[in-house]
Amino acid sequence: MTEPADALVFFGATGDLAYKKIFPSLQSMIRHGHLNMPVIGVAKAGWNLEQFKARAKASLQEHGGGVDRPAFEKLCSLLRYVDGDYLDPTTFTQLRTALDGTAHPLHYLAIPPSLFGKVAEGLAQSHCNQGARIVAEKPFGRDLKSARELNATLVHYFPEDAVFRIDHYLGKEAVQSLLYSRFANTIWEPIWNRNYIASVQITMAEDFGVQGRGKFYEEAGAIRDVLENHMLQLVACLAMEAPAGEGEPLRDERAKVLSMVRTLTPGDVVRGQFDGYRNEPGVAGQSTVETFAAVRLWIDSWRWAGVPFYLRTGKCLPTSCTEIVVEFKKPPQQVFGHGTGGRPNHVRFRLSPQVVLALGTRVKKIGETMTGIDVELIVQRRPKDEMEPYERLLLDAARGTSEFFAREDQVEQAWRIVDPILGHAVPVRPYSPGSWGPAEANKLIIGEGAWWNPRLEPDELEKEGVA
Repeated sequence: MTEPADALVFFGATGDLAYKKIFPSLQSMIRHGHLNMPVIGVAKAGWNLEQFKARAKASLQEHGGGVDRPAFEKLCSLLRYVDGDYLDPTTFTQLRTALDGTAHPLHYLAIPPSLFGKVAEGLAQSHCNQGARIVAEKPFGRDLKSARELNATLVHYFPEDAVFRIDHYLGKEAVQSLLYSRFANTIWEPIWNRNYIASVQITMAEDFGVQGRGKFYEEAGAIRDVLENHMLQLVACLAMEAPAGEGEPLRDERAKVLSMVRTLTPGDVVRGQFDGYRNEPGVAGQSTVETFAAVRLWIDSWRWAGVPFYLRTGKCLPTSCTEIVVEFKKPPQQVFGHGTGGRPNHVRFRLSPQVVLALGTRVKKIGETMTGIDVELIVQRRPKDEMEPYERLLLDAARGTSEFFAREDQVEQAWRIVDPILGHAVPVRPYSPGSWGPAEANKLIIGEGAWWNPRLEPDELEKEGVA
């Protein structure tokens, strides 16, 4: 039986990720009764423990929904702080002292991937890796070659089952609900295949730009930042076969279906860049980094042969929304000759900002003729006190539960899929902020179809006085 962690160490404790996500998650874990072990922050900031606690408080006030006094007081009693350079062996000596009495620390790397190897080496040389687990943030590498090198480094100091590669999208309640719905109901399986499904679309849109993170985005771009990880995780959840059970079988099936995804070629991809991106601080004047990417994927399996998967993500689009549309084939014959066109039947999963499940169908229009209209049957959820992804995944890692973390083979398959289209393999097209990206993206759609652009939900229409 896997032993639970008895200390949480997070490197990069004074950084942006810790400020926006980790401290709020720690307070929430305490509120839910899930955190009762030392929390040791490690960073090079010249701080002391009191300054570290002040940083935690400011984080909760700005990003954690406010300070919950009892939970925050307990958090402060658990906090420890080690100030030092990750390249200095004395930093890890101090950490070893701070870990005195613990047998199964959990090391969380909220730091740039370029430092993962050095920190893993420092943990090993100070024996802080013994009985420990390590959590690595995305992006896990920059391409297939670097991902393999990074994997080799981490498993040199930690066994594979102690390495947790985090993609917070797998910790989202909506994504886990999508996976649960697929395999907890009998209605989907008979139609979830090439015989009935015409295409699958996934849109992950943001209505804002890079928000002052131009330097970071110059090193990433939309394909590395979102498509290679979040969006391919969604493809795996939608297209995988039923696992034999929870845990490792779930990861087996995700890796298996990604191994069947055809490697992308330049003809499968459209890259775009919104007008004005090059004026952002930290962005090169002649930058060709993409802020938009659309791809057409094929899965070479019995279930999905011939079914295109369309993925689209971008910044400065008309709305912020993540939505999946599974489009079904049209009936083989038109029984009623009047107005039987319309959009195909579909299932629509909205993952954010709301959680929505909608079934698109066609019904008879009231009147004398046999004509129809398109309607949607909508189920909308508004969960209260939902666990945030980082809270859920930190708890899973502390317990040694790995099913919603990426395994080495899954990471390598994802990079294999996008590797040929990274960099300048595909020209970047300009698009206007507020549009749905370059017009060239429309040419990826096969046949008479088109992109399904996310629309306002009924409750949003009411708020805006449209209903």
